[in-house]
Amino acid sequence: MEKDELTYAVIGCAMKVHNTLGPGFQEVIYQRCLAIELERAGIGYKREQEQVVFYDGIEVGLRRADFIVEDQVVVELKALVRLEDAHLAQAKNYTVAYDFPKGLLINFGGKSLEYKLLFNPKYQDQK
Repeated sequence: MEKDELTYAVIGCAMKVHNTLGPGFQEVIYQRCLAIELERAGIGYKREQEQVVFYDGIEVGLRRADFIVEDQVVVELKALVRLEDAHLAQAKNYTVAYDFPKGLLINFGGKSLEYKLLFNPKYQDQK
């Protein structure tokens, strides 16, 4: 998967948080620390912003995204010992349902930082 400068920078911020704190904290702690690092890096973001969920182009509800970065990437955070397929599916679904070109699933709970870059198929031909 190809990373662009923005997702690369977000992952770098997450790595700094994980290297500093390590695993073992609740997700909200990592969320607050990532917000600090994004701010320091000059990366625009919105935290816990409600996003409209669409189904087949029709608005069906609202959900809160952990982060919306530069109005381009939805970021979902976890603090789990191990990511499972359901977490990846959730992040992929958010990326599509919120109608963003890219998503990032970041897990702070493991010994090493874990991340997955996700793509919305709707935007694959628009590079």
